[in-house]
Amino acid sequence: MKSIIICCLLFGSMVYAQEQTSCCMSATEEFASFAGNAAFVALHETPEPFVLKLEGGTVKMIPADDKKEARIFEVRSPNPTNNYLFVFHEWWGMNDYIKQEAEKLRKELGDVTVIALDLYDGKVATTPQDASQLMQAVKDKRARTIIKAVMSYIGKDAKVATIGWCFGGGWSMQSALMLGKQAVGCVMYYGMPEKDLNKLKTLRCDVLGIFATQDGYITPKVVAEFQKNMKAAKKNLEVHNYDAVHAFANPSNPKYDKAHADDAYEKVKTFLKTKFGL
Repeated sequence: MKSIIICCLLFGSMVYAQEQTSCCMSATEEFASFAGNAAFVALHETPEPFVLKLEGGTVKMIPADDKKEARIFEVRSPNPTNNYLFVFHEWWGMNDYIKQEAEKLRKELGDVTVIALDLYDGKVATTPQDASQLMQAVKDKRARTIIKAVMSYIGKDAKVATIGWCFGGGWSMQSALMLGKQAVGCVMYYGMPEKDLNKLKTLRCDVLGIFATQDGYITPKVVAEFQKNMKAAKKNLEVHNYDAVHAFANPSNPKYDKAHADDAYEKVKTFLKTKFGL
């Protein structure tokens, strides 16, 4: 309640309008609406400079049902495998930090092919203002078309886990819902949870949620509601709350919290290896 009062004082009618329409928004639309909030934009400082030296990952274009191609960054397992991890980028886009994370996860997990999905269709933000515009411009239909294109690319025998941060945290969950019985696990870092109980009942995998208690948007109240809804849907949810700010696990963030990020990452590795049976 405190954060809502502060936002209303700061942004007045804009926040009031957001609150009035949130009941009619999907989870991904609700999170995208934060990008129109100056306080949310201010939380995301310009990323630290970084250029990745590629170590096996490749950018590919694959066909999609809407006649457009989908852009992915694929890091293939050295051995034949039906294990796949879908990686969803933060609001900055599929930048070198996301590619680095994809390559790191491939090395850590073993026989898993890691695919980062580009929901911005090749655009990458370098300023908070650019990121705000890109996140708001994402169309739900196009994002789902990209996910479906990757599902077709890997085939129906694939076992898939998903992971994402911020904007991508919400899409990690939406992808897990879309994957149905192919989903083996979902990791979401401070992303907007699905709030529709009927949709949650269709989820076929366990979820690991990494959240920040100082997050003014994916607040402890939002997390508590998520836990309540998952319990009502009779789904397994493991939650870890860190005394940190939004995007604390992003190494490009000047407010990066290495200690908490490392702790969360160990939990993520254990979760994913368990779900893949590795």
